[in-house]
Amino acid sequence: MEFATFILIVFAIFIIVFAIKGLVMVQQAQVIVVERLGKFHRLLGSGIHIIWPIIEQARKIEWKYVKVLPSGEQVVVHKSINRIDLRETVYDFPRQSVITKDNVVIEINALLYFQITDPKKAVYEIVNLPDAIEKLTQTTLRNVIGELDLDETLSSRDTINQKLRSILDEATDKWGVKVNRVELQDINPPRDIKEAMEKQMRAERDRRAIILQAEGEKRSRILEAEGIREAQIQKANGEKEAKILEAEGEAQAKIKVAQAEAKAIELITNTIKESGGNPSQYLIAIKYIETLREMVSGKDNKVVYLPIEATGVLSSLGGIKEMLTK
Repeated sequence: MEFATFILIVFAIFIIVFAIKGLVMVQQAQVIVVERLGKFHRLLGSGIHIIWPIIEQARKIEWKYVKVLPSGEQVVVHKSINRIDLRETVYDFPRQSVITKDNVVIEINALLYFQITDPKKAVYEIVNLPDAIEKLTQTTLRNVIGELDLDETLSSRDTINQKLRSILDEATDKWGVKVNRVELQDINPPRDIKEAMEKQMRAERDRRAIILQAEGEKRSRILEAEGIREAQIQKANGEKEAKILEAEGEAQAKIKVAQAEAKAIELITNTIKESGGNPSQYLIAIKYIETLREMVSGKDNKVVYLPIEATGVLSSLGGIKEMLTK
């Protein structure tokens, strides 16, 4: 009876140990590597699984990597895990000094986005996967930056990111890792280089401002000259049109006067002819009198003019008197 009780107790303990050790629950996007008697046996995906304790166990993985604290301090983290996360992981690499092609020492801080696609390779093909990826990224970054000048490094971030991603993705493929993106966060040149770059940028901005100001003044002068020339042209056209109109007006006036005089002469001639007089003698007498009036019409004129043909004039006046009487 006591032996049977002992057997039952042993069996119960075995069941409890089996339940504790044999039932394994794996969360979504996680994988457990199971070894049987020290040899790879299978991968456990998400869900509940049963393993045989003692002969089967989950492979423990020792990972070591450098973590950058918010204060900027770098600490080495040792991590022992038996579950591999299949989600994309962001790894923030510590700052490192890199020498460019023109021998300028700069500090670069990079971000790496990678994802484990083959857990078996990640465990058995490389020791300490995060540390290996970090060292590979550092050496690759030094090689890529070493082929570029400082100016190219500062202006070609996208090119550097694409080149790093391509090289790292190809190199980590045998580790069962997919490198999705590489981003350069900060590129910090030395202080004297920064000051020289700031002076250069300030001088460039001043030069552009001077050029823009000069171009503005040039354009303003051109517009002003064009405005003056246009105003002069318009003024000249206006004066020309005014003179043309004035000349046309004078011509019309002279034509009207001439027409009026011709009409008056015609009427006088007809009248004199009807009275039996001589129109030519009358017209000559009129012109003679007008000429004499212009000669004596000056201011303070005290000279008396007596024409030689006075008798002729008097006879003409007698004719005019006779014409008017009739």
